[in-house]
Amino acid sequence: MYGWNLATPGLRDRSDNLKGTDFLHLYTLGSLAEAHRGADLYDMNAQTVLARQRLPEAAGIRYLPLYPPQVSMLFAPLARLSYGWALALWWGCSVALYGICCYGVWRVCSNLQDHGGLVMLLAAGFPAFFHLVAWGQTSALALACFTIMFFLLRARREFLAGLALGCLIFKPQLGVAAAVLFISLGSWRVVAGAVLSSAAELSAAIFYYGVQPLWAWLAAMRNAPSAQALLEPRPYQTHSLRTFWNLLFPWDHLAFGLYVLSAAAVLGLTIAIWKRGPSRPLALRYSALLLASVLVAPHLTVYDLVILAPGILLLADWLVGQPPSSLTRSLGTILYLIYALPLLGPLARWTHVQLSVVAMAAGVYVIWRIRREDVPASAVAKTA
Repeated sequence: MYGWNLATPGLRDRSDNLKGTDFLHLYTLGSLAEAHRGADLYDMNAQTVLARQRLPEAAGIRYLPLYPPQVSMLFAPLARLSYGWALALWWGCSVALYGICCYGVWRVCSNLQDHGGLVMLLAAGFPAFFHLVAWGQTSALALACFTIMFFLLRARREFLAGLALGCLIFKPQLGVAAAVLFISLGSWRVVAGAVLSSAAELSAAIFYYGVQPLWAWLAAMRNAPSAQALLEPRPYQTHSLRTFWNLLFPWDHLAFGLYVLSAAAVLGLTIAIWKRGPSRPLALRYSALLLASVLVAPHLTVYDLVILAPGILLLADWLVGQPPSSLTRSLGTILYLIYALPLLGPLARWTHVQLSVVAMAAGVYVIWRIRREDVPASAVAKTA
């Protein structure tokens, strides 16, 4: 259906939306980097004019610039191409990254080795993956950071895992949960690596543009809460605790207070999961971290849910190897809902309840229950 929607002669699809949608913003940022126009990286009006100059079909489209300045440098080579060719190349890179990450995690899921075809089919059908492609977004890069971090933690290379985590500075909202977790655990090698790589990313932009765009980015981040209408024009396509409460209650202070309380609860459960039996396999702990990363993010749109792909695979692999119980059956049902419910996100326009958020929060809670019951049993076995 999406292919049919795109099968039009111009750059507008059958719904009259620009093909690639958000990629236009990235393409514009790349054009600014190509011209060394660092002063315009956070000037919405200048970017609107430039986008229309480079692409007449972009007339009337505006984006709130919130990416840190180094992101524009990444897209400078693509800005040398026409929009159509640049979009096609970016689509290819995103699909390849997503496929490599899913394949890499599947390869270490011993209980799923006989189900490669099914895993491939489900990975291709993941609603978040469709939205990643449709919006032309950067979330495949975030997925790569989380996937690399998983393998490095699995190999007990904590400092290198921190380097992978720090690369998320281009989407800092996705690193909030991990930052709180590793600081709470006193995992200072991870923290040091994250600080170093994030500083290196930002320093690259300083060397290229000077320091002024960095200050402009920090100012834009401070002012972002006052521009939510531009940042989140479709609240029903967001899937975090903050927008969950905003959809449910029209009073900003109440919604924000409930967001803070619920985010603290999710982070508390995630920290407890990691503190219980750290020598155990990473499947449950890392999956809980990915769910928490989505839930507590101040801003998270449906395409960012691709970072859950490793967690879905790891939880499925763990569940297949477990004897049936009420908790494992509950987690299996929740896992299915986490996978499928983003399809129903638009219903929140009328129900004002984002069901995917409920499912993800339930997932963290059930993992905590499983880990809480598992540790005493392990301790008893060790004592015996």
